[in-house]
Amino acid sequence: MKKFPSGKYGRQRLEFFPSPYRPPLRPFAVLVFPWKGDEVLLCNICDRGWCIPSGRVEPYENPCDAVRREADEEAGAILEHVQYLGAYRITERSEVRWAEVYAAVVAGLKEIGMQEESLGRQFVAKGDVESVYHSWNPLIEALFEHSHGCVRRLLETPGLTEACDGR
Repeated sequence: MKKFPSGKYGRQRLEFFPSPYRPPLRPFAVLVFPWKGDEVLLCNICDRGWCIPSGRVEPYENPCDAVRREADEEAGAILEHVQYLGAYRITERSEVRWAEVYAAVVAGLKEIGMQEESLGRQFVAKGDVESVYHSWNPLIEALFEHSHGCVRRLLETPGLTEACDGR
């Protein structure tokens, strides 16, 4: 299994466990790396800046549905070939939470669903993400590389099917 560096976000410690690992608890949030070729779609989120779509998993939905909803609300993105990549273990003091991480292909764009939450969107070339991403660190860099490679391999696979299991 590939090893990823740990990271920090504020006071939170982040560790990433790649697929096929599944978190022991229901994830409270999801993140998605939405790719179109060698460009990733970033959103300008209020109070955060340029980042990938992410957000909480609502009580009535599964993580895959949350990925699609967040991509729609924050970026107006229509996704296909959603692929589970793994999970973040997020630790702050003695509290541990989990967030599932996905990659996807952007099939199309429409109006941003939650304009009060997202100030805009832009496709950014893989090599330029570091200069615009709101919180760059070695873990985020490794996940951008990993997600891009997974999507590229997925698209090169004959008989391409949806990879999200809808958990």
